Amino acid sequence: MSAYDGATVVERMRNHWGGDTDHLYGVLVRQLADDADRGGVVREILRGREDAPPGDMLQLRLLAGIHRIVLRGDAPELARFYPSVGGTADRYAVWPAVEPVLRAHVAELRDALDVAPQTNEVGRSVALLAGLSEAVRRTGLAKVRLLEPGASAGLNLLVDRFRFVGDGWSAGPSDAHLVLDGCEAPGFSPATFEVVERRGCDLDPFEATTDEGAAYLRSFVWPHMPERDGRLVAALATLRETPVAVDRAGAAEWVRARLAESADDDVLTVVWHSITRQYWPPQEYAAMLAAIDEARPRMPVARVALEDPDPLPTQGSWRPQVEVDDDVIGWCTHHGPPLELVPS
Repeated sequence: MSAYDGATVVERMRNHWGGDTDHLYGVLVRQLADDADRGGVVREILRGREDAPPGDMLQLRLLAGIHRIVLRGDAPELARFYPSVGGTADRYAVWPAVEPVLRAHVAELRDALDVAPQTNEVGRSVALLAGLSEAVRRTGLAKVRLLEPGASAGLNLLVDRFRFVGDGWSAGPSDAHLVLDGCEAPGFSPATFEVVERRGCDLDPFEATTDEGAAYLRSFVWPHMPERDGRLVAALATLRETPVAVDRAGAAEWVRARLAESADDDVLTVVWHSITRQYWPPQEYAAMLAAIDEARPRMPVARVALEDPDPLPTQGSWRPQVEVDDDVIGWCTHHGPPLELVPS
């Protein structure tokens, strides 16, 4: 998903999936852009946001706003096109169903443009499992204090409550609500660890244990990927049983404050982040790294991450990389499995 620097908001909307129309959103973004070009209701919704920077991803914010209306049952004719609610209608015929919904909800959809995408992709927890396993093996410490800046609702902090099934290995409780199949990574041996504390921060944390909060999180999952929605629903059930504290705070300041707290010598503090580096100002990320480095003489600490390569390669394909401190130990997708580890 390129940010299409230099393009207008409407052009970025039209080209978000690079012309791919194999799924509902690929068709819908083109039709929304066409309506904006001809001065329709989409132009009214976008009014005043024409100069929004690419990183705002207004196209995803608008799509999520429409999806929320569908999820709560207020657009039954449009729901016929959304696989997330069982719709199977021809996606190429969606415009006559979506335009009346846009016109009926202009104010709500304009407000939706203020809500940054928060996918809470729990499939990424397989990268955390791999990183935690490596950090535990390196330090010999099996008690973990898990901290996540940019946590949104904090679902990935529940990594020890999920079950993972790979090629010849498994991990996690057998009665877990969320089971991540297809993790692959033959030869991987997950370490045994105990999460003794878990906490996150976010600039705009979601209270996902409420129906409204859960609907917001589900709205950011692309409706043509119902398996991701199923993962999220299972993770939300886990969260209701094991609540997680997520503070409203910026990454660097919060990490520095948490690392200033005392921890037992036999506890490994792990700072975990996933697909957030691209959204943070460079100085914020640098300050967070500095806070981690400053804490190392005082306590056992490791950084585990799933992030795009930085800088991005200019040629060939690439995948997000699993990082433990400064080492790349493997790769997976933006949505998680399959996991591939660097050969030992």
